[in-house]
Amino acid sequence: MTEGNDTEVTEFFLLGFCAQHTSQHALFIVFLLIYMTSMVGNIGTILLIKADSRFQTPMYFFLQHLAFIDISYTSAITPKMLQNFISESKSISFVGCVMQLWVYVTFATSDCYLLAAMAVDRYVAICNPLHYPIVMSQIVCIQLVAGSYVMGSINSSVHTGFTFSLSFCKSHTINHFYCDVPPIIALSCSNIDMNVMLLVIFVGFNLTFTVSVIIFSYIYILAAILKMPSTAGRKKAFSTCASHLTAVTIFYGTLFYMYLQPQNNDSQKNMKVTSIFYGIVIPMLNPIIYSLRNKEVKEALKAIGGKFFCVETKLLKFSMTGIQ
Repeated sequence: MTEGNDTEVTEFFLLGFCAQHTSQHALFIVFLLIYMTSMVGNIGTILLIKADSRFQTPMYFFLQHLAFIDISYTSAITPKMLQNFISESKSISFVGCVMQLWVYVTFATSDCYLLAAMAVDRYVAICNPLHYPIVMSQIVCIQLVAGSYVMGSINSSVHTGFTFSLSFCKSHTINHFYCDVPPIIALSCSNIDMNVMLLVIFVGFNLTFTVSVIIFSYIYILAAILKMPSTAGRKKAFSTCASHLTAVTIFYGTLFYMYLQPQNNDSQKNMKVTSIFYGIVIPMLNPIIYSLRNKEVKEALKAIGGKFFCVETKLLKFSMTGIQ
């Protein structure tokens, strides 16, 4: 990687948010709390699913990987952003920028395909319940999850490879709070037509394919629900899809807004704000969405809370007996 004057690029500078020094510390506290909540929620989801035998089903298998993906891609960008809030130097090494972009794009893309796989799972469960254990077998679930990670890796490797094969002679200051493709290629003095074309093709394909799978799955689901004679049955079917549909709407709504708006000065500011919601806030919201709208999860949390209370009570009684 060389500049126009053949000087090796060793680091970039993340412009981040043009806020005053006092505001930077306030933002640090806010985003640290969001990040900690996200970590606790998603790690808790993974541990809860592993610990409770009721959750050994395809739906919770996918949810467990969704939590892992949320942890991975928010952790790719949030710690560095927090560091820059309290540090005078906003630099990130060349290798660090490459790794950040690769990890972020890998898991963000995997998220799209996993949400599509979860939509297929709900379609089979509602539209073909008798064959559900056969169609959504353990092997099929593993293949769908593995395919999500493979598609994420392919997409990320292509964009990362082509992005960092460019020459950067304009500036080394990235107008963002993390390394993303559009603000990085904007710094290049090379011809970026190929990069733009690949971005449009890959992002367009990934979004079109996964959104199409989700839409068609829910068209069939809706048709099947409307044919149910029982009101209770329709309500139960809707409730099993509500959490996933809510997560999909928030995720894709933010994603489309971020990448499909015209590029100008205002869009750069909007992209930063949208990226915060997409990369930092949504990973925090997903555990809340799936726990608040899922009866089994709430019951499991209550059971754990009850066991914890019993243990605390017994320890308190034991300590009081020892004192006496």
